[in-house]
Amino acid sequence: MARVGGKTTKFYRETRGLKVTGGQKVTAGTLLTRQGDRWHPGRNVKGLMHLTAACDGEVFFSHRKGHYRKKQTIIHIKPLPAKKSKAAQ
Repeated sequence: MARVGGKTTKFYRETRGLKVTGGQKVTAGTLLTRQGDRWHPGRNVKGLMHLTAACDGEVFFSHRKGHYRKKQTIIHIKPLPAKKSKAAQ
């Protein structure tokens, strides 16, 4: 087995992929995917290979047609509404 970053490839494969589901609430900086070219960043998402949430909110997915009619999955974060503080009321 080849070694990748101090781990064998047998166990390294298990850490890759999608880390969240649609409708799940996330906070800013939450890791959404690792090592994936299947998913692309959408609104309020940063990164290329490792996608992270740019703000607090709810995860949702959309699809679009890419090159050669290949379907691409886009990950978006729908921001949570701002909470009103009692002092402002």
